[in-house]
Amino acid sequence: MSSIFSKIVSGQIPCYKIAENEDFLAFLDVNPLVEGHTLIIPKLEIDYIFDLDDALLGKMMIFAKSVAKIIEKKIKCKRIGVAIIGLEVPHAHIHLVPIQAVGDINFSRPKLKPLPEELKKTLELILNI
Repeated sequence: MSSIFSKIVSGQIPCYKIAENEDFLAFLDVNPLVEGHTLIIPKLEIDYIFDLDDALLGKMMIFAKSVAKIIEKKIKCKRIGVAIIGLEVPHAHIHLVPIQAVGDINFSRPKLKPLPEELKKTLELILNI
């Protein structure tokens, strides 16, 4: 069954796209922990990140690194935190979260509910549009 992320990849569901290549897509989380919280997904629908073959997993981390560098230039933070949880959506993904302190990447905290205009503004900030 297609996950919500597969529907984003296919264009059935829109997203706030930060970067894309032939294998991966990076887009803003619509229910972020903090502004700039971004998801990295493979276009290939695989549920568990550690089921990706080694070459694809390596490429995914390199893609995530390039996206993290873009985000940290535009969103005020000390670091870009990285989390792989794998329970929320049955499609491998990496969370990139701008953080000031370790508590900023606590997934038990309430998530933000930004309006579409706010997400668009964050996207424009990150992409320098």
